[in-house]
Amino acid sequence: MNKMLITALTTLRNTALLFTLVLSSTAWSADKNIAVVVFDGVLTSDVTAPIEVFGAASKKAWFSDYKVTVISSTREKSIHTEEGLNIVADKTIYDGGDYDVVLVASAYDMDPSLENAPLIDFIRRQGQQASWMASNCSGAFLLAEAGMLDGKRATTWAGGEKGLARAYPKVNVEYDRNVVVDDGVITSNGGPVSYQSAFVLLGKLSSEAFANEISEQIQFNRLKTAF
Repeated sequence: MNKMLITALTTLRNTALLFTLVLSSTAWSADKNIAVVVFDGVLTSDVTAPIEVFGAASKKAWFSDYKVTVISSTREKSIHTEEGLNIVADKTIYDGGDYDVVLVASAYDMDPSLENAPLIDFIRRQGQQASWMASNCSGAFLLAEAGMLDGKRATTWAGGEKGLARAYPKVNVEYDRNVVVDDGVITSNGGPVSYQSAFVLLGKLSSEAFANEISEQIQFNRLKTAF
């Protein structure tokens, strides 16, 4: 076999190998997005809980088509949590794009976010096409402001139910409930309950068995005997 033919065959083989690798990479790349919306003063656990739960799940073959994207509610990607953690968001609400799941975090002072018209528009727009909308703690006020909770059962931070019902009479507020699921929307208390709601949502996106698998992996299930 002459050198020219050998060179041509080698080039063809390498090209085919590269093409196969590209196709393989594309096939396994995440194509579904879980957006976690953050802002200055956000409560740390409202952000870290879903990131830990969904981030761990995304390493599994059964959830590898999902990825978590942190979205800033302003043009600034850098935000500071209530507890002093600095977070750099992946994107902002101004960067465009649609998300399969949108989870809204909370803060002790929600007024700046409730007065953020572009943020409310972003939530409303995403709610028209996302498969699931969710909130932790007082993030429910943002969902309600965007009309996402009209006619639905929902909850908020423990003790804040009356305020939610008073401000948004179209919402069927449930009292003393950790997590409420109604027609593609999940609302919950905050703090450690942010983990519980993340597992509920993970179960809806995959299965309860898979959600339990991640609960055991990060040892959240051990909290059943912690108190």
